[in-house]
Amino acid sequence: IYMINDTAPNAFATGRDPEHSYIAVTSGLRDKLTRDELQGVIGHEISHIRNYDIRFAMLMAVLVGVVVLMCDFFLRFLWFGGGTRRRSNRSSEGGGGAALILLAIGLILAIIAPLIAKLIELAVSRQREYLADASSVELTRNPDGLASALQKIASDKEVLEVANRATQHLYIVNPIKPFEERAKKMFQTHPPVKERIARLRALQTGHE
Repeated sequence: IYMINDTAPNAFATGRDPEHSYIAVTSGLRDKLTRDELQGVIGHEISHIRNYDIRFAMLMAVLVGVVVLMCDFFLRFLWFGGGTRRRSNRSSEGGGGAALILLAIGLILAIIAPLIAKLIELAVSRQREYLADASSVELTRNPDGLASALQKIASDKEVLEVANRATQHLYIVNPIKPFEERAKKMFQTHPPVKERIARLRALQTGHE
């Protein structure tokens, strides 16, 4: 467990498996949250480790990268390798039209496929956050602790200085507040905090 000397409350976990994993919390998280709230956050991060979410996210990123590389290869093949075939098709009757249709379909698929793969990755990431929230409740038996912690972290006005766009997906709540406010749901790595809290409140009602 590591402490980040920053007054903005937040936390994250990283590591490929439970034997090689780390949790980092800010000094602001320790100072601003109650014991129950802090337990909820730590339970959430432990759940990411227990559920192998870091490894899973890495595999998803590799999958998206492979799709992008394949699409790039396909585009290059159409542009360079297919040039001779397109010229020969133009010389034969009816061949030019079919070649143009195939080229257009290939270009559309090559452009859309990486976007779809990325959207799938983000959707899966949001579901893993819901799972980590539920797993935290399983550990602490206190849905209200994590719900209250999420509310405090999301409403805190301080800026997490060490965070950037490359690492924002690691944190329990997106530390880049302007991005969090502008982002559309489908392009977020985390589900909206309000929805996470609503699900936790539902679990609280179930416990009662």
